[in-house]
Amino acid sequence: MAEVAVRIDEEPPTSRDAQYCLSEYYRELSRRFESGFDPSQSLAPSLDEFLPPKGAFLVMRLSGEPVGCGGFKPNSPDAAYLKRMWISPSARGLGLGMRLLGALEEKARSKGYRKVQLETNQSLTEAQKLYRRCGYLEVAPFNDEPYAHHWFEKLLI
Repeated sequence: MAEVAVRIDEEPPTSRDAQYCLSEYYRELSRRFESGFDPSQSLAPSLDEFLPPKGAFLVMRLSGEPVGCGGFKPNSPDAAYLKRMWISPSARGLGLGMRLLGALEEKARSKGYRKVQLETNQSLTEAQKLYRRCGYLEVAPFNDEPYAHHWFEKLLI
């Protein structure tokens, strides 16, 4: 079987491909969440905090086409807060979510973060399975994200 060309690039969340991924992500959440989804009501209404030096935003491309994204911003001096992680439905089942999550963790580690925190909605069962499989532990709520039902944390050391 031929190796599939996958690239993960750090770029501004305002880039064309990042905006495409985010718009598809928001559209999917609006469909899947019981009450819909409005990014302005989320704890990350702005993308500014995803910028370096404390944040990062990654875009994943499969054969040159954007199929995933994710970013993090500081949650505390030692914790990166992962948000907006998404893989296109057309690219699911290829292990790309695990690969993107690993790249986000490595980038957070390189910026000095000792742990990664995230939360997810009850309807995103695939995401919950991925986080658990990658060593995330469910923890008590650490914020009041209105769309969250599950909070996770992983030590990076």
